[in-house]
Amino acid sequence: MIDCKPARRRTALLAAAAVTRAATSALRSRAPGGPDRWQRKNYAGRAVELYAGPAAALGAAAGTLTLPARTRSAAALAVLAAGACGAYDDVAGEGDPRRGPRAHLGALRDGEVTSGAVKLFGISAAGLAAGALLKERPVDKVLAGVVIAGTAHFVNLVDVRPGKAAGAVLALGAPGLLRRGTAGVLSAASMGAAAAVFPADFGEQAMIGDAGAHALGAALGAAIVAGNGRAGLAVHAAGLVTAAAYGERVSALAGGRAQAVSEGSWPAAE
Repeated sequence: MIDCKPARRRTALLAAAAVTRAATSALRSRAPGGPDRWQRKNYAGRAVELYAGPAAALGAAAGTLTLPARTRSAAALAVLAAGACGAYDDVAGEGDPRRGPRAHLGALRDGEVTSGAVKLFGISAAGLAAGALLKERPVDKVLAGVVIAGTAHFVNLVDVRPGKAAGAVLALGAPGLLRRGTAGVLSAASMGAAAAVFPADFGEQAMIGDAGAHALGAALGAAIVAGNGRAGLAVHAAGLVTAAAYGERVSALAGGRAQAVSEGSWPAAE
């Protein structure tokens, strides 16, 4: 592990935050595809903008620039691929009621390639590729891939209310700032991007969407991988798999209830 002084972590945090803010402003001024593409309704029915998600992905990747080439490439691959797959799902998956890996895998078995399936396989592949660059032994490479992809999925899983995902990254990444080496820099990169989008996200002016949640989660996952050996990776992987299974169950129950309400067999909540 390389020796990184606190100044290097501070540089990563500030760079990630600055690039995230600059990218948000640039996207807002240009609005590729038109402003309507960048507008969504949040849980309360309020119109919010989506610029913060892709901007957070770019910011988190920019925060890794002081790291050695191999580590920088691994982290950037994980973050940008997660952000791109999430952005595709934000656009192509709008209005799709299916939630959770099981629903999308079921659709895939029926011959339909959903945006959720693209996201699932894309982020998993990127996580494994990044893990292979960050670790040396085969078992560690696989565990690292599970942790990176699993953390990306976990942060998206908690993104159910304004500020939840970015807040989770800030809280979970904070201990990493105390670590020396690559883990500290990667933690700072994820937190800098999360801090930049948190006020607008929490204030219901913006939504980071799948693009931002997955990218921030991948950056945090890379920090976890950098700071842990095989035992730590195994513990984190087990916890993330458990969280994913629980989230899948909750999604299935919620989906079943929504269907029952729409069919009139379950009274809607007042």
